Amino acid sequence: MKELNVAIIGCQFMGKAHTNAWANVSHFFDLDVKPVMKVACDSNEAVLSAFAEKWGWQETETDWHKLIERDDIDIIDITTPPGIHKDIAVAAAKAGKHVFCEKPVALSLAEAEEMRDAAEAAGIVHYLNHEYRRCPAVALARQLIDEGCIGRIFHWRGAYLQDWLADPDFPLTWHLCKETAGSGAQAGINSHSVDLARFLVGEIKSVVAMKTTFIKERPLPGAGAGTFKADSSAGTEKGNVTVEDAISMVVEFENGAMGSFEASTFAPGRKNYNYFEIYGDKGSILFDLERMNELQFFSREDPQHAQGFRTILATESCHKYIANWWPPGHSIGFEHEFHHGVVDFLKAIQEGGSVSPNFEDGVKGMQVLEAGLQAAETGTRVEISSSMR
Repeated sequence: MKELNVAIIGCQFMGKAHTNAWANVSHFFDLDVKPVMKVACDSNEAVLSAFAEKWGWQETETDWHKLIERDDIDIIDITTPPGIHKDIAVAAAKAGKHVFCEKPVALSLAEAEEMRDAAEAAGIVHYLNHEYRRCPAVALARQLIDEGCIGRIFHWRGAYLQDWLADPDFPLTWHLCKETAGSGAQAGINSHSVDLARFLVGEIKSVVAMKTTFIKERPLPGAGAGTFKADSSAGTEKGNVTVEDAISMVVEFENGAMGSFEASTFAPGRKNYNYFEIYGDKGSILFDLERMNELQFFSREDPQHAQGFRTILATESCHKYIANWWPPGHSIGFEHEFHHGVVDFLKAIQEGGSVSPNFEDGVKGMQVLEAGLQAAETGTRVEISSSMR
């Protein structure tokens, strides 16, 4: 069996999620290639050493430039904050490495285009990890749409709500600074909703929007600042928040459907509420990530006396990816979506094909995200030109 050496850059939350997939994918999926966890890279040596030892990475490196120069690395996995995605991805592509990259794709549309162009010029396999496409229930939603079960689509209604920034004592981490995050709720979570809408409904034609920042100053982080909880070591000195806390968009799809998006990190009680509704002339689909194994489906073609939303538990072996996991009725979780991304990515390398979403999808998603920010800042409707789409 052919082995492919993987190097991961970034050892925090997403580094763990990606590593778990690289480590276990071969135990559950029959592949003709095997990923080898060769090198872990992070600028924080203490974090890096503990991470590599705990998760089983063979070697460590603190300089990603040196890592990309190595001839024995086949795949670069980017799990850093988006501020350096472009530099790493472009360098990796030019070095002939396949790239597996966490979202959001980059800080800007221009950076995303540079990543796409470099990857396509190099002929590498490039993947952007919008993992929610790979929930079996979401795959079922796509199947029902493709089969015409809900007919012509009229409406998309999406919401992605979290509450981890509602605490005013949460420190000013990289997520809250434009130069390191690009934008706030728009890039961090609405990028997922936009990707799902594009995947399920189609391309977006125009946007109107509004956004706000509820807490404009936050404590500067202490040395041990956490990612998703307030840090007790944060001091009294404060810095400016330079991204939005919440954004709402209303869009027109290219196929004539209407859509709405709401994203906020100020929704107490909502930990990771990624929700969408799709309404068509024949039926409707509802999905809630907090009940990720279920899909709600309504069909107008059912007999009138039996009409109503039905709950489909997407854990049968006929549902995408499920046959490789547990018996029917045994649910899967957040971590499994990363395995599914790794599977499809490795198959694309093995077969000489491509995988989606990729950097082209990142460009198209970024067009919508930037249009939404521009619409909110100017108070105007922003058209996404056909040349951009």
